[in-house]
Amino acid sequence: MTSPEVVALMLADGRLPTGGHTQSAGLEPAVRAGLGADGKQLADVAAYARDRLRTVTRVEAATAVLARHITLDAPSPSRGFLLENGPSADGNPRLSVDSAEDEVGASAGGPTGAAAGRSGLAVVEGAWAARTPSQVLRGVSRRQGRAYLRLAARVWPDVLRYLKRDSEVARPIVVGVIGGVTGLSAEQVARLVAYDDVQTVVAASLKLLPVDPADAATWLAGLHDDIERLVTDVAPLTEIDKLPADGAPLIDVFAQNHANERMRLFHA
Repeated sequence: MTSPEVVALMLADGRLPTGGHTQSAGLEPAVRAGLGADGKQLADVAAYARDRLRTVTRVEAATAVLARHITLDAPSPSRGFLLENGPSADGNPRLSVDSAEDEVGASAGGPTGAAAGRSGLAVVEGAWAARTPSQVLRGVSRRQGRAYLRLAARVWPDVLRYLKRDSEVARPIVVGVIGGVTGLSAEQVARLVAYDDVQTVVAASLKLLPVDPADAATWLAGLHDDIERLVTDVAPLTEIDKLPADGAPLIDVFAQNHANERMRLFHA
C-alpha cells in the first residue's frame, strides 16, 4: 500500500537519486553576478528564493498540478498519454499514440485512449516550454525529468502507462504523473515543487557563500508562508489555458551565461 505522505517525503528528500545535488536553482550564476557579494548581503539568498517562488517556480508547480490532473483524468486505466523521446525538430514535445486503434479513432474525429493525450500531457509540456524561454533551462529540466522517470519506473512502475521509459520530459510533468499514480493531492504536488526549489537554493548557498547553516534553515522557515501562498494559487488549476506565465528574465540570462562557464560547481 502506497502512503502519499511517505511518497511526498521521498520526493522532497535531497538524497533521492535524481541528480538534485547537481542543481543550485540558478543560485551559482546569480552569485557570480554579485548576489550576496563578499558575504555582506546574505539575506539576498532568501529574497532570491522568494522571487523564484513568485515566478519560475510558480510555473513549474502549476505545470506539475496540471500533469497530475490529466493523469487522474486519463481515458483508460491501462493506456495513457505517451510522450516520445525528446522534442520534435521545432522544439515541441512529440505525442505517441500507442495503438493503431487509437490512430483510427483520432482520424475519424473521435480520439480514444492515448490519442486524447493531444489535449493532455503533451500540450501541458508545450505550454510549459512556451513559458520557459531559456533553452538551457528547458534542457536542464528535461534531463532531470529523465532521472525522475528512471527512478519512478523502478519504484512506481505505473508511471510508464503515461510516459515512455527513458524519455526526456520536463521534470514537473514527471512529478505530476508520479503524484497522480501515487495518490498525492494537488496541494501536495504544488508544495513539493515549491519546497524543492527553495531547498535547492538554500542547500546550494552553503557551498557557494559563507553561510551559517542555522541562518540557512531560518531563511527556509521564513519562506513557509510564500510556499503556502503558491500552493493556494496553483492547486485548483485544471485548465491549461490558466497556466501562469510569470517569468524572471535575469534568471534566464544567468542560466545562458552559466552554460558557457568552464569552471562551475553546479550544472545549473
